[in-house]
Amino acid sequence: MNPFNASAFFFLFTFIANGAVLHAQPSQRPNILLIAVDDLNDFIGGMGHPNAITPNMDRLIAKGTLFANAQCQSPMCSPSRTAIMTGLRPSTTGIYGFIGDDEIKNVNDATRKAVFMHQYFKDAGYYTMGVGKIFHEHAPQNLLDESGGREKGFGPVPPKRMNWHTKGTGTDWGAFPGRDEQMPDYRSAEWAKERLNRSYTQPFFLSVGFLRPHVPWHVPQRWFSLYDTTQIQLPPYLKNDRDDLPEIALAIDDLPMMPSTEWAIKNNQWKNMVHAYLASISFADHYIGEILNALEESPHAANTIVVLWSDHGYRMGEKGTFAKVALWNRATISPLIFSGPGIPENKRVDAPVELFSIYPTLVDLCGLPAAGNIEARSIYPLLKNPKADWATPAITTWARNNHAIVTSDYRYIRYEDGSEELYLLKQDPNEWHNVAGRKKYAKVKARLSRYLPEVNVKWAAVSRYDNNDYFKKQKREQSEP
Repeated sequence: MNPFNASAFFFLFTFIANGAVLHAQPSQRPNILLIAVDDLNDFIGGMGHPNAITPNMDRLIAKGTLFANAQCQSPMCSPSRTAIMTGLRPSTTGIYGFIGDDEIKNVNDATRKAVFMHQYFKDAGYYTMGVGKIFHEHAPQNLLDESGGREKGFGPVPPKRMNWHTKGTGTDWGAFPGRDEQMPDYRSAEWAKERLNRSYTQPFFLSVGFLRPHVPWHVPQRWFSLYDTTQIQLPPYLKNDRDDLPEIALAIDDLPMMPSTEWAIKNNQWKNMVHAYLASISFADHYIGEILNALEESPHAANTIVVLWSDHGYRMGEKGTFAKVALWNRATISPLIFSGPGIPENKRVDAPVELFSIYPTLVDLCGLPAAGNIEARSIYPLLKNPKADWATPAITTWARNNHAIVTSDYRYIRYEDGSEELYLLKQDPNEWHNVAGRKKYAKVKARLSRYLPEVNVKWAAVSRYDNNDYFKKQKREQSEP
C-alpha cells in the first residue's frame, strides 16, 4: 500500500469509527460550547409555552436536535449540576442539596474517584474555559484553564422587594434594573464572545452559565415590553390536584417561603409572574444569541458542537406552587439541545432522556475513549437516529431514596416510606390523577420499580430547604448512630 492509500485507509477507518463526526487527528477534534441556563423549564418557543419569545434558542433547535423530554437528575441546582459534571447520580454521591464546588471531591469515595467533565476533556487535550454559573457556584479551583469567574448572587436587586417579601427565597418579579449592561449575564456573554474571537492551537471547551431565569425575575423593562400581560396563557391548573397525593409528598412539598398558586390567583399576580419569567427567558435568549452570532462569525463555526441545557424545570403554578424541588414533570423537565458537525438538523426527540447524559454523549461525539466511573448513558444513538427506539427510562431523585422513573408512558414515583404515585402520561400529561392505588397497575409498578437505584447514600450536603419539616426529620434520622 503506497503512502497515499495508507493515509486514506486510516482516515476512512477513523471516519467510520467515530460516526462521521470527527477527523482523525486530536487537533481537528470539534470544539465544544456548553451553554447552561439556570432554572429554565420548557417555556421556549420551539418547545413549550405558546407566548415565549426565544428566537435564538429556536434557531439553535432548527440547526440541531432538541431533546424535548430531558429529565434532570435532581430538581435543584447543586445536585443536578453535580450529576451533570460527574456523570454520577445523586443517590450515588449523596449530594441532594447545596454544596460548594470545592467540596464535591471530598464527600466520599464515589466523588473522590469522579473525573469532572471538564477535567476529562482537559486530559484529552482540550483548552477549557468558563464563565458564570457552571457548577453550582462557578467551578472548582484550577479546573478550568481560563476562568471568567461568576458574580455572586442573582442580582442586581432593587432596594426593596417589589412583590414577594417572604424570607427564605429570592423570589420576586418586576422590571429592574434600567439597562442590560447592569446584568451579570451581559458581562458573561461579552467574556464568552471575546474568547470565541481568538485563535487556538488545540480544541477548546468553552462553558457559559447564565443566571436568568433564576429568581428574582428582574430584567430591564425592554424585555417585559415584548409581552402583553393580558394575552399571556397560564399553565394548566387543577385546584384539587394534590388531593390524591401521599402524605410524604405533601410534606416534602411544604414550601411556605414560596408563593402558592392560590395566593397568585387571589392577588391577581399569576399572569404577572409568568410574564416576568418569560421576560427573563427572553433576556437570556438574547445573550445566547449574541454568543451564537459570535461563534458563527468566528473561524470555529464549522467545527464546534453547541450544547444548551438547563439544570431542571420550574413550576409556574402547577401542583399548587411556584418552585422547583419536586418529582413531578414541571420541576424535572428542561431543554437539551445539541447542534454542530454531524448532528441532525431540525430534529426532535420525545423519548425521555437524562440530563447527565451530556457528559458521555460529548465524549462519543468527539471520538474519545469512554469515560470511566460514570453512570450516565450516552444518547449518541439518538443523535445518529432521532427516531430510534429508546427503552432506557429517566430517573430523577429528590432527597434521599425518593425517585421518579419516567418512560414515554408512565411517571412512577416511589418515596422513602414506600408511598407511590403513578401517572399515565399519554392520558394524563398534566399528572393530575395518581393511579398508583389501582390494582390493575401493580405489574406496571413492579416493572418500573426495577429501575430504582439500589444505592442511596446518606446526605452529604445541607439543603436550603432544611427548614422544611420533612428534611429536618430526614437529616436528624441520618445523623443518628
